[in-house]
Amino acid sequence: MPTAAGDNARAIGYAAAMVDLTAITPGLTGRAEIVVTPDKTAPFVGSGRIAVLATPVMINVIEAAALAAVEHLLPAGHQSLGIHLDVKHFAATPVGLRVTATAEVTRVEGRTIGFRVEVRDEREPIGGGTHERVVVSVARFDERVQRKLRVG
Repeated sequence: MPTAAGDNARAIGYAAAMVDLTAITPGLTGRAEIVVTPDKTAPFVGSGRIAVLATPVMINVIEAAALAAVEHLLPAGHQSLGIHLDVKHFAATPVGLRVTATAEVTRVEGRTIGFRVEVRDEREPIGGGTHERVVVSVARFDERVQRKLRVG
C-alpha cells in the first residue's frame, strides 16, 4: 500500500535510490530557539494583524529543530527536505519572549524521517505536532531543479 511519505519521495525523484541512514535513530532530538522580534510577527510576515509570533515563523523554528537533530548525521552530499507538517499553533507569544522548538525522531522509513515536534515560549507550550523530512542527494536534487528551469 502506498504511503504519503512514499508518494512525496517519488514526486521528487527518489523512490528507487538508497542511502545509509543507520545513524538516524528514533529518540534523537534537536532544538532551535529564537526571540520574537517585530520582524517575526504576524503583521510583518503577512499572516495576521496582531503583533505576536507568526505561525510561518513557528514552522521555520520547527524545521530548524528537525535539522539540528539529523542533518549532521547524513552521508556526505545529502540533505533533508521538509515534505509534511501537521502542527497546531495554540498560544500566542508576544514580542520579546524566547521560543524554543524541539524535534524528536520517531521513525525512519526508507528516505523519510518522522519527527514529533513541540514548541514553547518562556511561559507555556504554544504549538506542536508532527513533521516529515526526506533525504536527498544534493547533486541529484539540484539537477532536477535545473531541469525544471529549462522546461518552458
